[in-house]
Amino acid sequence: MRTTVGIIGAGPAGLLLARLLHNAGIDSIVLESRERAHVEQRQRAGILEQGTVDVLRAAGAGERMDREGLRHDGIELRFARRRHRVDFPALTGGSSVMVYAQTEVCKDLIALQLKDGGPLLFEAEALGVEGVTTDRPMVRFRHEGREGVLECDYVVGCDGFWGVSRAAVPARLSQVYERTYTFGWLGILADVAPSHDELVYARHERGFALLSMRSPSVSRLYLQVPAGTDAGEWADEEIWDELERRFETADGWTLARGPITSKSVTPMRSYVHEPMRHGRLFLAGDAAHIVPPTGAKGLNLAVGDVVTFARALTYLRETGSSERLDAYSETCLRRVWQAERFSYEMTTLLHRVPDATPFDDRIQLARLERLTTSRAAEAELADGYTGFPLE
Repeated sequence: MRTTVGIIGAGPAGLLLARLLHNAGIDSIVLESRERAHVEQRQRAGILEQGTVDVLRAAGAGERMDREGLRHDGIELRFARRRHRVDFPALTGGSSVMVYAQTEVCKDLIALQLKDGGPLLFEAEALGVEGVTTDRPMVRFRHEGREGVLECDYVVGCDGFWGVSRAAVPARLSQVYERTYTFGWLGILADVAPSHDELVYARHERGFALLSMRSPSVSRLYLQVPAGTDAGEWADEEIWDELERRFETADGWTLARGPITSKSVTPMRSYVHEPMRHGRLFLAGDAAHIVPPTGAKGLNLAVGDVVTFARALTYLRETGSSERLDAYSETCLRRVWQAERFSYEMTTLLHRVPDATPFDDRIQLARLERLTTSRAAEAELADGYTGFPLE
């Protein structure tokens, strides 16, 4: 098999890249190790930045998102039993975010790819990437019980943290920056209408809580728990009781309860691999970086990566200049590190660590007070949350 761009991974990054390349008249083949049903049901991110929304619309993948997604013009911060709304459009000149689950983004992009895009192979496990410092890199893979080789001009690794792409970058050339947190998120999906029309981020002395949603009838909620917690250790009523404590306000706001349909624990970590390019191999999304979910940046960073690559390759086709491809890693990393900073600041602002001192607690509260009394501080949060520019 041969193509111009070999894409490893059919998550939102790989699928969107295939769509962007198709629209630019550049052929690609996507290899995905899991079956289609798994990709379309895998619960991940649900917040799309303004830039991501704009990219999906421009790519022809925004019709159902605009019909079924939930536009949010702000978030609510809660602390000391008080509520404060951050108004995104007023603070950013009109930007907002969209609540639309990663599963739905993948369904839309898969449908488009199968309808008029290049080959998309499910249950095609990438085994290794070779020859990336030559002009004929290749991906070895296994599909339908047979091993094959995908020859291409470029390889883009969108295969996540545990994929094979990053392993093709020599260790002597790699620099890793990471931080592991002592807590995680116990997340639930519940068949109950959201108790608020926007996301609620709550700082409480018992730990952080987040109220989110997947649709007008399905709530997505999270509790800060110690790292390594088993979700099965928490009974449903115990989860609702704890959520109610952490979201409590002085004005009598109530939390609606309903049947919990799933629960899991998400570990919290920050990770960046530099560089994001080696020869003709380009890393994108979780293959190169991970952020704690507090800032809602993971999927949006992956979108930024593949947009950068697609624009750079199109520029090469149009001008003959590889300048933008050569700058891929540097360009992406500027945005990655701003997102890492924002996610770290949101995480340390709202979570309580086990060994927190009274001084630490008061500093957290002072930071929150600053956000609710300074338009400049509030605008900085709104600007970061709705998304950093796609260069």
